[in-house]
Amino acid sequence: MTEDRKSELNQICLKLRIDLVDLLHSIQTGHPGGSLSCTEILAALYFEIMNIDPKNPQMEGRDRLILSKGHAAPMLYLILAESGYFPKEDLKTLRQTGSHLQGHPCVHKTAGIELSTGPLGLGLGAGIGMALGERLKKSDAFIYVVMGDGEIEEGAVWEAAMAGSKFKTSNCIAILDNNGVQLDGTLEEIMPLGDIGAKWSAFGWNVIKCNGHDVEAFAEAVDEAKKEKDKPSIIICSTVKGKGVSFMEGKNIWHGKAIGRQEYIQAKTELGGFGS
Repeated sequence: MTEDRKSELNQICLKLRIDLVDLLHSIQTGHPGGSLSCTEILAALYFEIMNIDPKNPQMEGRDRLILSKGHAAPMLYLILAESGYFPKEDLKTLRQTGSHLQGHPCVHKTAGIELSTGPLGLGLGAGIGMALGERLKKSDAFIYVVMGDGEIEEGAVWEAAMAGSKFKTSNCIAILDNNGVQLDGTLEEIMPLGDIGAKWSAFGWNVIKCNGHDVEAFAEAVDEAKKEKDKPSIIICSTVKGKGVSFMEGKNIWHGKAIGRQEYIQAKTELGGFGS
């Protein structure tokens, strides 16, 4: 990745953060913390890595993204709108009655969504199934499954991990948004996970670690994962919940808290959203 491209992607991420604050403040609902922690991950996938066509969302052989941590839907919707899957004007209807933009992704309502998510722990199993389906079709497509670290406390995730190892689904790349914070507190407070990488390695996965807020490092991690042909890979991304907004960073209360007026002003100021 060139320095110019990296700078361009970083500017896109900054704009997405500003747009997220604007959107969630305007509707007074939504999940800011986890959306801000996966900004670079999702932006790099959609704007740099994945083989997709917004004009043909059902294109055969496309790469697929499963947002298993479905509460981060606001950031995904911003990126889908920016990519051209649906008009940006639709964003203001987020979580409103009758909107196609549900509080969590819905495959039946929104173009670009590959799997309905919300109940945590479901995405990896579905992603492995999709990967096996693409293998049967002799497709080169990759399935990317973005999970939260609180989410992987779900037992279904580890059942899927065993299946991925057994069937050697190297075309399914799991991505862990490892921000260390979940709804009710930190991972250490709620359910300590210990050495996460060692756990996945013990389940037969290729473990790659990177800074989840560095678009270049993340893209390189994906390239490394694609080279592994004998086992599935997981990219453990070190991230910060609420990244970019000081009073949200690392705070579990911002998992799903509405943004008040003064908080909105501070967040926008910190992000440079009011201009110079």
